[in-house]
Amino acid sequence: MDVQSKFLDWVLAAALLLVSVSVMISLNQPLTRALRAQTLEITAQVESGFAWVGRYLRVLEENQELRRRNIELSSQVARTRSLRQRNQELERLLNLKDTSSAKLRAARIVTKDIFRQDNYLTVDVGRDDGVAEGMPVVHEGGIVGTVTLVGADYARVMPYLNTDFRVPVSILPLGTEGIVRWPGDRYDRILLEHVVKTEPVEPGQKVVTSGHSGVFPPGRAVGTVDTAYTRPGRSELVIYLTPAVPIRNIDHAFVILRSPDEDRRSLEARSIG
Repeated sequence: MDVQSKFLDWVLAAALLLVSVSVMISLNQPLTRALRAQTLEITAQVESGFAWVGRYLRVLEENQELRRRNIELSSQVARTRSLRQRNQELERLLNLKDTSSAKLRAARIVTKDIFRQDNYLTVDVGRDDGVAEGMPVVHEGGIVGTVTLVGADYARVMPYLNTDFRVPVSILPLGTEGIVRWPGDRYDRILLEHVVKTEPVEPGQKVVTSGHSGVFPPGRAVGTVDTAYTRPGRSELVIYLTPAVPIRNIDHAFVILRSPDEDRRSLEARSIG
């Protein structure tokens, strides 16, 4: 009974203390206002923090959306540029077909094996289109290569970027002749050989197929002289050309439907080799 009395005394004391604090706060308006102001300040800081987090998350979302749209626009610009370049190439090829007196067969390059020394192209025209082995393949800018293998609907082309390719050429305006081949190192240059060092060859001069080619008609662009120099003890110039047609950048070409003279081809191949 004594314990219960003590417990009741503690409960009564706590209740009286709470009542006293409540009365004191209610009667002391400045204290109440101070507590309320401090509470509002703390609440405002908390709300400001949550608002900042919300704004940060919205900025992140907007940034991600802008990135996505930027990627989409970049892809559209790249596709548009690619289509424009392809259309310009087709327009030039059509112009070549209109202005050329030779019979041409338009072809799309479906495969490019340009990764080693024995590089090849595959075009989507073949025997059924009048294409035969030995026919020249050209582009608006100049020569591309020679047909080496023909199927019913496709043909294999040896481009000038092949170490077995050779073509007789002439340097303009000199009229000096030589043989062009690819040494197998860089894709942006080809080698012009058999030109004596007394010839005044200079960078910028144009090089075209000569009238002695058994495959290509004369006057087709081959390249432009980039470098010409003489090695000590040699009687011939070392001449590098920038190719007229960057094969890696083209998707279409024309096959000139003219069969070369087999006897002449065989004779020239032996003399060149």
